[in-house]
Amino acid sequence: MAALAEPEPLRGGDGATVSALASPPLRRRRWRRPALAVLALLAAYPAFVLSAVYAQWFGANLPGGRNGPADAYRHSLASAVVAYTLSPRCVDWVTAVMERGGEGNPSRAMDAHNNRIGARLGAAAPTWAAMQREVRAAVDHGAIDARSPDQITWRVPETWQERLY
Repeated sequence: MAALAEPEPLRGGDGATVSALASPPLRRRRWRRPALAVLALLAAYPAFVLSAVYAQWFGANLPGGRNGPADAYRHSLASAVVAYTLSPRCVDWVTAVMERGGEGNPSRAMDAHNNRIGARLGAAAPTWAAMQREVRAAVDHGAIDARSPDQITWRVPETWQERLY
């Protein structure tokens, strides 16, 4: 078996040896690890919230995945999780961006209403388990088109859609 020959070194214009696999200097890569760590954290938090919410939501067996009690539960629980782990201000910001503050249609108004209740419950909860119990109790005492700022609401059954979001 013949031995493999070493490749000829590459030479630059000044005659200096140049590696074919030259990498950029380390100073150009220093930002990559911190940036990737920040991106990973930014992606991990929404994944955590979704996992925490859907783990409870699937077991709730509530009807109306869209516009019904299940939708109200999902929104109030997600908001409670965010308020419990970060701040109710984060819920306010997300509601303003994603639900346009409840403006535009009855579904957005319902979602914004339930987000505010969930944020209050999450911010006041002494423990994770208490937060989950309080949100479920609030949903169990909710009603169609509830107007009280303390009562979970959902739309009439004719508007419900059975879906996951």
